Amino acid sequence: MARIYYDTDANLELIQQKRIAIIGYGAQGRAHALNIRDSGCDLVIGLPEGSKSRAKVAADGLRVLTPAQAAEQADVIMILIPDELHRQVFERDIRPGLAAGKMLMTAHGFSIHYSQIVPPADVDVAMIAPKSPGNMVRRMFEEGAGVPGLIAVHQDASGEAHAVALAYGRAIGCTRAGVLETTFKEETETDLFGEQAVLCGGVTALIQAGFETLVAAGYQPESAYFECMHEMKLIVDLLYQGGMELMRDTISNTAEYGDYVTGPRLITSQVKEEMGQILKEIQNGTFATRWILENQAGQPGFRAMRRAAAEHPIEQVGKELRAMMPWLQPAKKQEEAKK
Repeated sequence: MARIYYDTDANLELIQQKRIAIIGYGAQGRAHALNIRDSGCDLVIGLPEGSKSRAKVAADGLRVLTPAQAAEQADVIMILIPDELHRQVFERDIRPGLAAGKMLMTAHGFSIHYSQIVPPADVDVAMIAPKSPGNMVRRMFEEGAGVPGLIAVHQDASGEAHAVALAYGRAIGCTRAGVLETTFKEETETDLFGEQAVLCGGVTALIQAGFETLVAAGYQPESAYFECMHEMKLIVDLLYQGGMELMRDTISNTAEYGDYVTGPRLITSQVKEEMGQILKEIQNGTFATRWILENQAGQPGFRAMRRAAAEHPIEQVGKELRAMMPWLQPAKKQEEAKK
């Protein structure tokens, strides 16, 4: 059985005695920062001089420095920027400010596990990874609860890396729900596999294939969208709340029967074999190498795939239908912001 830690296992004073630098101020960065501040910790945010997020930091009443200044002043440095930026920011801004006894932290193991970051031997390296989007990390904390998280220690130079990381987990509220012991290897490989084979790659490909099948058979694209895309949230919410048992207990008997007899026809042994191959490519570094090289080249393939996906008929139909649903306006605003 995996080890799970709670508030009683974490000494908050350990992190309150240190200055923490949050590098980045996206959804996770802001949530970590505000929760840490409300937990009574000394905090600074590291952002480039021209970052638009500096205005948000100021509005939240927090102190902002450059990443290099923040790293130099801090005892604990949490990197909360996209994976593809870790190496550049670490080498340019963070490494010069590292000293013996400091702690380097991430919320995902990619850059450490695939050696994009190779920290000096005299610093602690640990991970606290909330299993929730940043807005949920903040909202649950404000409500007096928390979201589950993962903890891992890659390098324990001080002998206190685990205790300090766990204290950090308590400061952002994760130990209220429970923090699961893992490793950088396990978190990275399972996270990438889950995203690619199920949560993102698997789900979006299945939705798109279902949509295309119905439209090719002569059904209205709008009907196909509702059945294959729109109603996905209803099912996912049930799975999230109570697993497959609640989902199957809530849907009709007809739908449940179709679940049992049709699902295995789609997810065949051949599909599982392909999943195994995907996992091997994650484990042996093939996927990581492709993504690293893609970024070194300026992301040409990635951007082309993004454009092609945005032009798919399901996206065009979806925009028209979502405009009919005023309760989805926040999602619409996010789409506009992304553009």
